[in-house]
Amino acid sequence: MQRSLPYVLLVMLSLQEVGWGQPADTEKHPNIILIYADDMGYADLGCFGSTKHRTPHLDSLAKEGARLTQFYTAQAVCSASRAALLTGCYPNRIGILGALNHRSTHGINNQELTLPEMLKSVGYQTAHFGKWHLGHLLEFLPTRHGFDIYFGIPYSNDMWPNHPTAGKYYPDLPLYDGTTVIETNPDQRMLTSRFTQRAVDFIQQQKDKRFFIYLAHPMPHVPLHVSPERAGKSAGGLYGDVIEEIDWSTGQILATLSKLGLDEKTLVIFASDNGPWLSYGNHAGSAGKLREGKGTSFEGGVRVPFLARWPDKIPAGLVSNEPAMTIDILPTLAKLTGASLPTHPIDGKDIMPLLTSFGAKSPHEALNYFWDRELQAVRSGPWKLHLPHRYQTLKGKPGKDGKPDAYEVKQLEKSLFNIENDPEEKNNLLALYPDVVVKLMRYVDAARKDLGDSQESIKGTGVREPGKLKFQ
Repeated sequence: MQRSLPYVLLVMLSLQEVGWGQPADTEKHPNIILIYADDMGYADLGCFGSTKHRTPHLDSLAKEGARLTQFYTAQAVCSASRAALLTGCYPNRIGILGALNHRSTHGINNQELTLPEMLKSVGYQTAHFGKWHLGHLLEFLPTRHGFDIYFGIPYSNDMWPNHPTAGKYYPDLPLYDGTTVIETNPDQRMLTSRFTQRAVDFIQQQKDKRFFIYLAHPMPHVPLHVSPERAGKSAGGLYGDVIEEIDWSTGQILATLSKLGLDEKTLVIFASDNGPWLSYGNHAGSAGKLREGKGTSFEGGVRVPFLARWPDKIPAGLVSNEPAMTIDILPTLAKLTGASLPTHPIDGKDIMPLLTSFGAKSPHEALNYFWDRELQAVRSGPWKLHLPHRYQTLKGKPGKDGKPDAYEVKQLEKSLFNIENDPEEKNNLLALYPDVVVKLMRYVDAARKDLGDSQESIKGTGVREPGKLKFQ
């Protein structure tokens, strides 16, 4: 599907206004580097409480910038979380759910305005290195959705024939440069290093222009791999080595910015797509005291680390405990760069005040937590209301050395938790605060009407279709 003529003209006019290819006014509109980890637990970084892993470079982002302690992914699974990040929408609104694979015939719709497309409209050079996971077919690849350059894998690194649970289901894993497959089953030990080097090269090439880099590490998603140079260095075993290599990668990025005099001209953001894949045991991360992990709407599944540094613009050492979500990145960067928001509805809000002002409040009245098409919980202020739903939890001891253990499914009854006082979601206060429940149910009703809820067989009025393979 081609862009409509009015859209194309709008982008061209916008590029003319900002002076495409001209030196960037990064005092007002910074370079942007968005680093996104895969399956990293909330407590995997030193600045979020880890004592197992050395993460000095990521910790420096917290010391020199802002740390959000209640930042959430829109859904605790790969493709859905990335759809939200790059469109500012709940994944349910745009029809990207679960984890797309090599057999998926859909992807991100051409009519969605993605973050790189938005930034290109105001003169940014754009590049994506790492994992994509928003459709592997040609029309859904990154270069068709706003990225000038793409070097990476189209979906998760376990979607290849070498994974213990793969059997004969997955074909060889492709590594793309642009729209061309240049390798299959690449040496995963070198992926973090290769993606990092390409990001460094891009910074050097674009140092006099305004640029946006989306560096989406395939790890610490299993299977875990680390370069020989950094193997066996962490007290946390192989998982720790992988975390520390992601920290090394961040250090390479920061050192390049410093060398080129771009520190004060660049906003660096770090987050993870969801919580840890707990069934993998010593090959999984830690959510700390938070309940459960990836694949659930409990805090351990949806709460992720978030860091942002922009010297002289974001106060050093700022900590915010206000709720925010990946859907907020796009509108925040739109406000920051002067870009126009999409004309269709989005769900995110500008959270720059949380990053620049001590004591700023969340712009959200409520945040919604879906699993697939089922609305499972809603958060407002300190309160989180879980609707009755089934969830996965470890059946026995977690797996070991890359082989997972089984989950079992349990039923959660309607529950109300005060997340500020009870982040472990242990104390159900439903009977004690009926007025709070009534208030939160109004948000539930609004979300169901707009986005739907499969548990109640409701189709949302605000849901849009994903991109679909032509002539299927």
